[in-house]
Amino acid sequence: MTAPPDTSGSPVRVALRHRLAERGVDRQLLLLAPAALFVTVLFVYPFLYGVGLSFQPTRGGTFGAYREFFADPYQRDTIWTTLRLSLPAALLNVAASVPIAYRMRGRFRGKRLLTTVLVVPITLGTVLTAQGLLNFLGPTGWFNRTLLTSGLIDEPVRLTYNYWGVFFSLVITGFPFAFLLVLSYLSGIDPALERAAATLGAGWAQRFRRITLPLLAPGLATTFCLTFVLAFSVFPSAVLVGDPAGDTRVISIAAYEAAYLRYDYPMAAAIAVLMGLVELLVIAAVLGWRSLLYTGSTAGGKG
Repeated sequence: MTAPPDTSGSPVRVALRHRLAERGVDRQLLLLAPAALFVTVLFVYPFLYGVGLSFQPTRGGTFGAYREFFADPYQRDTIWTTLRLSLPAALLNVAASVPIAYRMRGRFRGKRLLTTVLVVPITLGTVLTAQGLLNFLGPTGWFNRTLLTSGLIDEPVRLTYNYWGVFFSLVITGFPFAFLLVLSYLSGIDPALERAAATLGAGWAQRFRRITLPLLAPGLATTFCLTFVLAFSVFPSAVLVGDPAGDTRVISIAAYEAAYLRYDYPMAAAIAVLMGLVELLVIAAVLGWRSLLYTGSTAGGKG
């Protein structure tokens, strides 16, 4: 019994493949279909549905929910409160990760153990981190008890249930992500560039400022954006170690209260849309700064 002739290479099919290839389409793109469907169902559709819900004319106009949000200082100030927490936390995480990652990019004994210690907070979770902060920095925690026993203070220092409690929580949970990202970007910079500069008489500070920092700028911008988005969506920390009705009433709490306490879904959707817009504005500003500082590609191909 003879096998049927192979028509996979017929002129018609070959011509079709060529036409699709000219338009940037090949059979390998079909592998993206499941991922595209997944993103559409779990991200694009809910996003579009939320945007449409925020424009429901339930308050005398299409933009009624947005006007009501900005007309109420108690709601409007949540944007500034969230930025006041997320921007410094993201900046500190990125700034602290650079010198540590710079010193750890080479090979040395104990590097794996030290890296594991630095990224352990990823495994703790927000709730466990908050509990640890309360046990350590709370009014009856180890820190205050030590200071009281030594006579350095007369009453406990308030480091929880306020701005600082949430800030410390964001730093603890966000630093491992920033550190791992910066370390990967630094590992992609060819050390030969710094060695060549050293042979020309450039000192450590000069090499870092003129070579490493410009090449690292794209990675720093990306790291800051990801860390900022993570901090901007803060919710559990603001409730567990903050003051959710006062200093740490962030915008995510306002969205939660609108949706699940007042059942005002158009307002909740409007707040969620505003969260996304604020994040996009900050990210656009950071990426614009990156394009001004450095327009090339990072050496090593990882930037």
